Amino acid sequence: AYNKKKKETWGVCIFIAAIDLDEMTFTFTELLRSVSISVCTFFQFLKEVDVNMDTVSTKVDSTVSRLKKKYDVLLALYHKFERTCGLIYLEQPSIEISTELSSVLVLKKCWITFLLAKGKVLQMEDDLVISFQLLLCVLEYFIKLSPPAMLKEPYKSAVAAVTVNGSSRTPRRGQNRNTRASKQVDTDTKVIEVLCKEHDCNLDEVKNVYFTSFIPFLNSLGIAASNGLPEVEVLSKQYDELYINNKDIDARLFLDHDETLQPDVTSSHSKTTPVKNNPDEECNPILPQTPVRAAMNNIQQLMMILNSATDRPSDTLILYFNNCTVNPTDSILKRVESLEHIFKKKFAEAVGPGCAEIGSQRYKLAVRLYYRVMESMLKSEEERLSVHNFSKLLNDNIFHTSLLACAVEVVMATYVRNASQSDTTSAETHLSFPWILNVFDLKAFDFYKVIESFIRAEPNLTKEMMKHLERCEHQIMESLAWQSGSPLFELIKQSKEQEGQNDQPEPTSTFNMPFQHNHTAADLYLSPMRSPKKKASGPSPSAAASPDAQPAANSQTQKPQKSTSLSLFYKKVYLLAYLRLRTLFSRLLSEHPDLEPLIWTLFQHTLQNEYELMRDRHLDQIMMCSMYGICKVKNVDLRFKIIVSAYKELPNTNQETFKRVLIREEQYDSIIVFYNLVFMQKLKTNILQYASNRPPTPSPIPHMPRSPYQFSNSPRRVSAGNNIYISPLKSPYKFSDGFQSPTKMTPRSRILVSIGESFGTSDKFQKINQMLCNSDCQLKRSAEGSAAPKPLKRLRFDIEGQDEADGSKHLPQESKFQQKLAEMTSTRTRMQKQKLNDGNDTSTSEEK
Repeated sequence: AYNKKKKETWGVCIFIAAIDLDEMTFTFTELLRSVSISVCTFFQFLKEVDVNMDTVSTKVDSTVSRLKKKYDVLLALYHKFERTCGLIYLEQPSIEISTELSSVLVLKKCWITFLLAKGKVLQMEDDLVISFQLLLCVLEYFIKLSPPAMLKEPYKSAVAAVTVNGSSRTPRRGQNRNTRASKQVDTDTKVIEVLCKEHDCNLDEVKNVYFTSFIPFLNSLGIAASNGLPEVEVLSKQYDELYINNKDIDARLFLDHDETLQPDVTSSHSKTTPVKNNPDEECNPILPQTPVRAAMNNIQQLMMILNSATDRPSDTLILYFNNCTVNPTDSILKRVESLEHIFKKKFAEAVGPGCAEIGSQRYKLAVRLYYRVMESMLKSEEERLSVHNFSKLLNDNIFHTSLLACAVEVVMATYVRNASQSDTTSAETHLSFPWILNVFDLKAFDFYKVIESFIRAEPNLTKEMMKHLERCEHQIMESLAWQSGSPLFELIKQSKEQEGQNDQPEPTSTFNMPFQHNHTAADLYLSPMRSPKKKASGPSPSAAASPDAQPAANSQTQKPQKSTSLSLFYKKVYLLAYLRLRTLFSRLLSEHPDLEPLIWTLFQHTLQNEYELMRDRHLDQIMMCSMYGICKVKNVDLRFKIIVSAYKELPNTNQETFKRVLIREEQYDSIIVFYNLVFMQKLKTNILQYASNRPPTPSPIPHMPRSPYQFSNSPRRVSAGNNIYISPLKSPYKFSDGFQSPTKMTPRSRILVSIGESFGTSDKFQKINQMLCNSDCQLKRSAEGSAAPKPLKRLRFDIEGQDEADGSKHLPQESKFQQKLAEMTSTRTRMQKQKLNDGNDTSTSEEK
């Protein structure tokens, strides 16, 4: 066992060194087989090795993430392939069938052909949906080439129907087929229709993949018109070139059930069996879904929403357009058309050269959603403001680009589904947000303005999609809106210049007020100005949508006004910042509750007054530095390595956040270097005030509302000792022709109260409300776990007991490869020593 562990450790070290030095002279599968380790075990072991911020670089993280996503997709597709072939082919076909055409051989040829097609057609190989659609095309090709005696129903009848039409091809060797027959089989879609029906796939989409990608692939191989089934040797030789060039996973080994590709039992179990530790999830057991089935279901739900939607503006929209002072119809249609060309090109560049039409198909779905949501938004604005002329809004280029980008994001997120549902950190793909912002050349701060209004305007969005858009909003607030070139910085600058340097985008006095606003996208795009004397409850109707209204800032006779979009953005940023701080604080400093308001005050002060520290950085970087700084000045022993260790376990975190922080222009280093060279230098005076007799005035805690995007689906226990449950309102809707329509509610479903005693005085209900308010925090905290994290074994900045050390040095005569291997060996030695220490004294896990 020791020698096996030693061998695995060397394998991981060699892999890390090879990636970092761009000297990968072997494939990933060759490495796995040489050290006798599976993919899943290797990834887990690599995670254990990452005990040092510099041991595993972001370059290695990126490579591992790509390999993991590819493996997850291949594993999901192979399982689907095996099950599907079991439904297509007879295990023991008639003895009339030649032995050279056994079902095992056909399956082998089919799988390798698919791998070859996937590698040739898709350069973004973690696209589960297109890969599955391509797999159906390959299956269709082999079903047509197989004798009917090998097939089960309904495929046997489908092939027979093709034979009747005179376009069947015999698989027997030596029997030539003419070109006409070959072309006929390429255009006959009877079998593909059966496959799509059996797998709930959209026929038009699969046909698109078939004709634009699969047929050209066959022609490129020169086997489309060849005799019989292609030879395994020919296919394997061509696949070898791809596999060796990519230096990754040899997916042919799935056919042999090779040990290196076997899934981890625990992780595969978690993918299909939901674990009920989240109070906001359904209590009723959910039937397991395979990744492919889940993806198909998501697509079907989207199609239900868009079934009756059109590719062009509806009559209602045209009426709105005609009511405008300046009719926007032409500019809207031209914009939609021009962005389609850009999208098709960028989609093909990301996914594969032959996939432009697939991109066009998805874009057209997004256009339907764009028009549908636009109409819903305008109806709401009309009711809210009692106006009919939306000339300014409908002639605003940024509004339309943002709205269309949001529709595209919803469609893309529905299709681009990662195969591993248990690992949220690897859910991102090449096409994930913020990809669409780059495609449309759109600023993140501008995109953020449409998200909440989009969700409100499309009530049929799935809960999963609402959460996705909420996560997009969080990404914008965490980092994307703070990138150089963002309009956010100019808005802050203008705000401070107008009202004086002591002003702030959102007064702290409003933090503990309920987070409510009725601002819509129209307010945020067109009239981002409001008088400082007015409350944030909403602008006047004339300022929001009237075609003649001008922002008051343009008037020389009025006092400069503050930006509504900036104020609302900062309110949301403060709320997100505090929520993340509270989560991290509960894991690390629950024994020092007095420190939380101090850390929050420093954190909030930095965002308000030293906002330039956020430029090209991440909100969580400022959060961790604020926590460390306060603990340092208050003499609480909390090392950065422990903060980082706990941070890694939080949801929606990325290791690059603490491994690669901007220090100065184009120079990056670890978060401790950022703290020492940038954060502490900028805020040293302020931090020291917390140790004085006159510390800074604490910032108010933001009011903690439930997220506007989340809806509880299950009864929730309020807290231990309180026999009260909350159950959501039973849905007053039913699906009718793909859409939700209201139904009558019964007296029982309208109101249901069971408290265990008769109705009492109002103070009892106030007590219940108080318990409910407190329950959210307690439940979330208990679900996340409040136990202190096991500290990272060693960090480069923690040498000789000093957090501020800048890292280890190497002798100049050592080669880079020797340095890297020495570093890995040192890491392994430290891990072994730590394990021995843990075994001898489990009570002392902290380093001294």
